[in-house]
Amino acid sequence: MSAVDDQLALPGLIEARAAARSARKLADSQGKKPTEWAPIQPIAQVLVDVSLAHLDRPFDYRVPADLDELARPGARVKVRFAGRQVAGFVVGRSDESDQPRLQPILRVVSGEPVLAPEIAELSAAIAARYAGTRADVLRLAVPARHARVEQELVTAPTQPFTWGSTAQEWVHYPGFASLLTGQTRVVMSVAPGDDWTNAFCAAAGATLARGEGVVMCVPDHLDVKRLDEAMRRRWGDQHHVVLTADLGPAARYRAFLALSRGQVQIVIGTRAAAFAPVKRLGLVAIWDDGDDLFHEPRAPYCHSREVLLQRAQQANAGVLVAGYARSVEAQYLVRTGWATEVAAQRALLRERVLVGVTGDSSADLARDPAARGARLPSEAHQMIREALAIGPVLIQTPRAGYATRLVCDRCLEQATCTTCSGPLRQLGPAEPLTCKWCGLVHHNWRCTHCQGQGLRAPVLGHTRTAEEIGRSFPGVRVRTSSAKRRLETIEDDSIVVATIGAEPVAKGGYAGVLVMDTWITLARSDLRATEEAARRWANAIALVAKGGKALLVGDSAQPAVQALIRWDLPGLAQRELSERQAAHLPPASRLAVLRGDPGEVEAALRDLELPQGTEILGPVPSVDDQVQYVLRSPRVVAAELSARLAQMQSIRSVHKRPHIRVQIDPHDLG
Repeated sequence: MSAVDDQLALPGLIEARAAARSARKLADSQGKKPTEWAPIQPIAQVLVDVSLAHLDRPFDYRVPADLDELARPGARVKVRFAGRQVAGFVVGRSDESDQPRLQPILRVVSGEPVLAPEIAELSAAIAARYAGTRADVLRLAVPARHARVEQELVTAPTQPFTWGSTAQEWVHYPGFASLLTGQTRVVMSVAPGDDWTNAFCAAAGATLARGEGVVMCVPDHLDVKRLDEAMRRRWGDQHHVVLTADLGPAARYRAFLALSRGQVQIVIGTRAAAFAPVKRLGLVAIWDDGDDLFHEPRAPYCHSREVLLQRAQQANAGVLVAGYARSVEAQYLVRTGWATEVAAQRALLRERVLVGVTGDSSADLARDPAARGARLPSEAHQMIREALAIGPVLIQTPRAGYATRLVCDRCLEQATCTTCSGPLRQLGPAEPLTCKWCGLVHHNWRCTHCQGQGLRAPVLGHTRTAEEIGRSFPGVRVRTSSAKRRLETIEDDSIVVATIGAEPVAKGGYAGVLVMDTWITLARSDLRATEEAARRWANAIALVAKGGKALLVGDSAQPAVQALIRWDLPGLAQRELSERQAAHLPPASRLAVLRGDPGEVEAALRDLELPQGTEILGPVPSVDDQVQYVLRSPRVVAAELSARLAQMQSIRSVHKRPHIRVQIDPHDLG
């Protein structure tokens, strides 16, 4: 045995070492100068960055004297929590606390007050609305810090703001002028051929002229680009900022600080802009609120429209909800009297566009008996030919790719992979058959049901459609646009075959718009199928030039098709709302979807005290051996349902139970 081993074996050695360490700590504490605390309001309320439901509240910490000026409300700090250092925001200061022993703030990460009081209040309201936590909301609201950007010199705008009233442009929209006066809640239906960016610029300019701020949300980056360019043409680039999630860390934080410091008062962006810290908020606006891009995929799964409406209610600001189509939720605002409806006069709509359906008349059927069953009937060819003599033509198709689904041409059995049974597809005219799941190439495919070797494509993608159009119109340039290769604008007289949402803007508008395969868009297994189909078609048809023509290939008996023919999108939204009310579905009621392990969800429901009138629907099998329950409550007890679910999550968090996913009013209603 070595000398070290002999020492370790000595009795009482461990106790002696512990006593020595205690003596050293005591000596250090006696010689250390006591910590000095802030003389005024030495207690800080800190909201820690912890997503556990039972910790969703501010905690008290002492403010050291040397951090007094920096640890102000809104600042980022580091504190000790549960034995480790965590980030947090100071949300308040006070003179005393009901806790006897308090930990000090370790350090102030940045004295920049990035969490404005109104945004802190908003985060609490949104967390309560969606049964989530404020920490999750603040991760969406406040971007990550970029130290170098904070040190940049803040300069005031050098370009003067000049705004002339543009209300005259919207004289055919009764009630639009009231939006320019402020504190008005408007649901607006824009007519085809009108540029919606002009309406947004008019509303933003009037608000800024009063010295108030504006928050504007649009679905994607191309819409942001259009609105940004429209504002630049009117008053330069120093009076607004762009805020989107795909900006780099420095650019996003720079735009955020410009708003937080009051350097600019107008922000345009995607759903990332909904929480922007605009000073003296006077108007919130959202374009095409029915787009699913506004639904946040991360907890607490909030919708940008609901965030903006909450901000408007909180700040007593004006509201503009606009689109070519109208969502059911927007129609509910009108029906309840919370907002005022603004729409173009019927005479203007009749002048703007003529919408038809193939095979809708006896004369059309007499010329082409197969018009109702053909994918591209002769009436569509004629419309394209006539429109090309005037300008470009847009063809909207719901499927991307070439041949996304293949079946046997003899027995119509779906063509599947021999290895994994996945669906086969063809990516191009000269491309071999490949499996959509495993990627295996099939050179000599044979039907397993009838042994046939022929294939047909019941669903064609946009590239195959463009190929067919090119054969029908030789000498005409045919271009494609999809999510992967998206065209922004076109300036020549060509045919554009675009997937839904990827339609480019034509200079001067399209001479004709053709909507194909309407049955595919309507065949979605979703309660929003009719509403969503009308929205997608309306956005394409609205790109037509004034006096142009639009044609749908489909069944004229469908309510969505009829709404487009009459251009009565508010009427369709009202019909859908009535059906939702009869079925006790949102927005007339409140739905909460609970998803998790079967035993855990059922145990949570047994202990959950539900509001009066709440129904439990389910269970329904979900992914990964989980189950899904749906809670349906009347709207009058919606806030109570959210509060009960938040309390349930808090209790489960205290007892360290497995997580249960809770979604309030999900966009996908199933």
